[in-house]
Amino acid sequence: MMRVEYPRPQFMREKFLVLNGEWSFAFDDENNGMEERWYRDSEVFTKKIQIPFVYQSVLSGVDDRTVHDIVWYRRVFEWKKNSGKRVFLHFGAVDYQADIYVNGLYVGRHIGGHTSFSFDITHFLTDDHQSIVVRAWDPHDDETIPRGKQFWEAESRGIWYTNSTGIWQTVWLEEVDDAHIEKIEFTPNLDEGNVLLAVTIPKQAVGCTLRYSIFFKGTLICEDQAALLNPCTKRSVDIYNEKIFRTNFHDHGWTWSPEQPNLFDVHLELIVDGEVTDEVSSYFGMRKIHVEDGMTFLNNQPYYQKLVLDQGYWPEGLLTAPSDDDFVKDIQLAKEMGFNGCRKHQKVEDPRYLYWADKLGFIVWGECASAPIYTAGAAAKLTQEWVEIIERDYNHPSLVTWVPLNESWGIPDIHLNLQQQSFSRSMYNFLHALDTTRLVISNDGWEMTETDVCAIHNYSHGQKEEVKKYRYFKDSLADVKGLIQHPPGKWATFAKGHHYKNQPILLTEFGGIGYELGGQAGWGYTSVDNEEQFLDDYGRIMDAVYSSSALWGYCYTQLTDVEQEINGLLTYDRQPKVSLEAIRKINDQYHPERIFIGQEEK
Repeated sequence: MMRVEYPRPQFMREKFLVLNGEWSFAFDDENNGMEERWYRDSEVFTKKIQIPFVYQSVLSGVDDRTVHDIVWYRRVFEWKKNSGKRVFLHFGAVDYQADIYVNGLYVGRHIGGHTSFSFDITHFLTDDHQSIVVRAWDPHDDETIPRGKQFWEAESRGIWYTNSTGIWQTVWLEEVDDAHIEKIEFTPNLDEGNVLLAVTIPKQAVGCTLRYSIFFKGTLICEDQAALLNPCTKRSVDIYNEKIFRTNFHDHGWTWSPEQPNLFDVHLELIVDGEVTDEVSSYFGMRKIHVEDGMTFLNNQPYYQKLVLDQGYWPEGLLTAPSDDDFVKDIQLAKEMGFNGCRKHQKVEDPRYLYWADKLGFIVWGECASAPIYTAGAAAKLTQEWVEIIERDYNHPSLVTWVPLNESWGIPDIHLNLQQQSFSRSMYNFLHALDTTRLVISNDGWEMTETDVCAIHNYSHGQKEEVKKYRYFKDSLADVKGLIQHPPGKWATFAKGHHYKNQPILLTEFGGIGYELGGQAGWGYTSVDNEEQFLDDYGRIMDAVYSSSALWGYCYTQLTDVEQEINGLLTYDRQPKVSLEAIRKINDQYHPERIFIGQEEK
């Protein structure tokens, strides 16, 4: 199975070459490859692997779960050089450090296992036959690396899953003119009815002309051109043009929401001396998210978020979806159950997933993998990954919240440790400094510092017969005081010196009902034996959540089983454990007075 779709749907060109498929492959357990110059030696690559799947996965064709910290890849292909053109080699993601060689020459290094990167390889190419070699280093026992749920031991257990090493997203090639568009950013201003376009070009292209066209559902609404006199040029475009039905919230207007995922298509052309040198297709959504008076607002209306925790693992591909259709399936199944979004947990998801969330209408909370411990080095590594995350995913309207830290992972002493508190506050302010269009949660779960949302985790609902546990769970959710002052376990809701400031409160992890189906042994936070018990327990838990007058949304644990965790609403291979309609009925029957979706209050 090979992933062949265009990997960067927010910035599309017509001509590209996907390099997924069979590559030559080798383990380097003795770390001899650099000294022996494997980047020039094809004979050492004795294995074969299917890219973009990691060697630990079934779909890679290697299917080896043993630890190999250093792996090498080699791919030979034909590509004819064109004069006056530049060739970029793109990697969706390589975990963790990648060194790239083209035709035996060193091109560069990227550090960080979750974000995309590119190299201009124009001057490394030969006339026709090309060779790419990648050395990936992923030290499994380095606890300063943001690794999320990837386990450092040979066998998965608890909340930890199979490690992923090396290339795990698409590798591809793209040819552009010397004068080309490097980047486009869209910043919608819902209140003013305009969108800010920020276009970046290389210095040698300064003086060219940008022509752009904006369409809504196939109808041209704006067309203009601008001289690009600087490497970065900004233009504000009036979208609404004082048309009432474009802004009227009672019939959804032209805004983006899970209920009406309206998108604007954009076509951009770069023109030099009357000739088009580059063409790019993109899109954006008119979407605003903010908090006010203890509530969350989407497009200036109160919005109750019904999220599901999604860890983005697949049984045969691990972190890599087997196909583009698998992203669509996950979103559609969640929507069929009445969820309007997800929290991507401890993973930076493939841009193709975000594209489908934009298209289908599905809120996403973006979260990066955490490091297990705190050091200055670990803090620096995480910060750098977030720079690249926001740069890559800035334009996606479905992304409404950033979650830089989770459950004090990587900041274990934050309650009293002023240095770790400073890091939490710094991440909150840093992400807002990079991105003004989204909310930021400083430490999802507990021990928060500065935060836009008070995000609380609570799995203390117990089994059906554990009346005392359930009473505590329900009582603690009843009002703001109960939620803030009586969190479960040993963790305070806020770190010492910080306190609740009337932020909207969301229960962002709870549930986790374990239900074994198909012989998959494992664990959940509670357990049931059949579908009837599952629905009864789910209804019992959701009754407590929806009866709360303090909560403004939730994130249920979780969408699917993952390896030994069998607490999903779906099995690991995406089979429903219970009736999707029954789950939806439970999700839909509460708090109708709080659901505002751009129409009259239901």
